[in-house]
Amino acid sequence: MKQLRITVAGQTFDVTVETVNGSAPVAAAPAPAPVAAPVVAAPVVAAPVAAPAPAAAPAGAGTPISSPLAGKVVSLDVTPGTVVKEGDQVMTLEAMKMNTVIYAPAAGTVTSFAVKPGDTVAEGQALAYLG
Repeated sequence: MKQLRITVAGQTFDVTVETVNGSAPVAAAPAPAPVAAPVVAAPVVAAPVAAPAPAAAPAGAGTPISSPLAGKVVSLDVTPGTVVKEGDQVMTLEAMKMNTVIYAPAAGTVTSFAVKPGDTVAEGQALAYLG
């Protein structure tokens, strides 16, 4: 038989362990040891943080082109003022070492970009605007 002292979640217990028929030691039911009550600090809870809101379109900027995934802007493939058709390549994002081409969802003129190469973007974030 062995006498052991075990501390679990700040509480200390004295236990007796015995070997039964040559098998591995089996712990007996723990009995609380007379120990002074531990000082427990109140848990620190962080205030919830709201997800960043997608960038709002400037007045008269048009329809946003939203990011289909979270990633990093690799390149802007057109300039503001470029007239695009639905399906034309507008920019390239990188996510998990893979490039994803962002296409114009409709025909129009690219009025502005809300991001620049190197920016990290969230899914659903406005990337550019079509007028």
